[in-house]
Amino acid sequence: MPYKEKKVEKLYYSIGEVAEMFNVNTSLIRFWEKEFDIIKPHKNKKGNRLFTPKDIENFHLIFHLVKEKGMTLKGAQKKLKDNKEDTVNNFEVVSRLKDIRDLLIEVRDNMDS
Repeated sequence: MPYKEKKVEKLYYSIGEVAEMFNVNTSLIRFWEKEFDIIKPHKNKKGNRLFTPKDIENFHLIFHLVKEKGMTLKGAQKKLKDNKEDTVNNFEVVSRLKDIRDLLIEVRDNMDS
């Protein structure tokens, strides 16, 4: 899995933390923020972006559509606009199946040891 999940959930994440989670540059985070209206970070007095856990979920959806499924930005925007609920459900199923696969591989590797 290309991104690292944080175990302790915070109220806000910096742009650097979000970029690290998805192993991308901060410039991509800023670009996606402009391209996708479901990303709405708060900004502090200095103008620093503060992303909520909901923003992280939305980034994960976008990451899945664009980076993992290879969709264009326009395609991903249309899919999220026209049918976000099905996209979320499909993503959750794929994510659970990946977790099950990882668990089975771990069990197999432990049996081989």
